[in-house]
Amino acid sequence: MGVWELLLVGVVLLLGLCGVLVPGVPGSWLVWAAVMWWALKDPRPLAWGVLVGATVVLLLSQVVRWALPPRRLRTGGATPRMGVYAGLGALAGFVLLPVVGAIPGFVGGIYLSERLRLGRHGEARAAVRTAMRSGGWSVLAELFACLLIAGAWLGVVLGG
Repeated sequence: MGVWELLLVGVVLLLGLCGVLVPGVPGSWLVWAAVMWWALKDPRPLAWGVLVGATVVLLLSQVVRWALPPRRLRTGGATPRMGVYAGLGALAGFVLLPVVGAIPGFVGGIYLSERLRLGRHGEARAAVRTAMRSGGWSVLAELFACLLIAGAWLGVVLGG
């Protein structure tokens, strides 16, 4: 697979990661489709292993999401700005503290967004609790799964 094709797969993965944060966009399925496209174009056993792993991780994340309360982010006061901060926080956490850093990064991003909006620590903490109860855990489960898949893909591509 050529460099341009790998870049295109990476862009689709990035769009899928962003799509997880936007209600109504099938972000996780974009991530899976990008990995499937890559595995079909680069039929090495490792590529197929990443595709199988991606499929299992996404199915498990769907089971977790169905077990969690339904998303009601808009009624909980979530804004698009909060989603951007949460996503950037999760990505930064994932990079700084591989894999597990996405969870505190996500929550920290929501806190930062609310702290900037509301100005006080206590109100920001209450807003974070409300956001997480009204669907934040569901978004986090899906985003975490997609970050794992994107990280595995990137590791295989950069590893050779």
